[in-house]
Amino acid sequence: MVKLGLYLKADLENVTELVPVEDYEWHFKVECGSCREVDESWITFNRQDSYDMSGSRGTANLVMRCKFCKRESTAQFETNGKVVPYTKSGEFQKIATFDCRGLELVDFSPRESWVAKGIESDTKFEDIDLLEGEWAEYDDKSNEPVGISDIEIKFKKEK
Repeated sequence: MVKLGLYLKADLENVTELVPVEDYEWHFKVECGSCREVDESWITFNRQDSYDMSGSRGTANLVMRCKFCKRESTAQFETNGKVVPYTKSGEFQKIATFDCRGLELVDFSPRESWVAKGIESDTKFEDIDLLEGEWAEYDDKSNEPVGISDIEIKFKKEK
């Protein structure tokens, strides 16, 4: 079992509390823990998914077989799937933790359906798409440009 923390770093301009929507589809690249092959396809799962694990009474958010060695592996959101809103512009901050068995998450692609809040106005910005690695808008209430750029991702093994 490996617990992996997903850390996000981004430059936030006049917005804070960047977080994916409740039913967000998380997109990961996965490395098999047995054969060490990385599946080049984006593997998706969300916090609401629950699948039975073979030979166990347990469930996980992701249950998959390696297409190379055929071993089954799982990933599960920790702490009841709680995602921490990103607030530390320009610094790495852990936004989620995953319990991985037989696999490691090696890349993450932030895509559509994030939300953020205007710093000055509390304006809620919805349907933010980060697929291109940046997002820009204008906050009419504060008369300020808002944006997200320079997104970086890293994983850290947790204890």
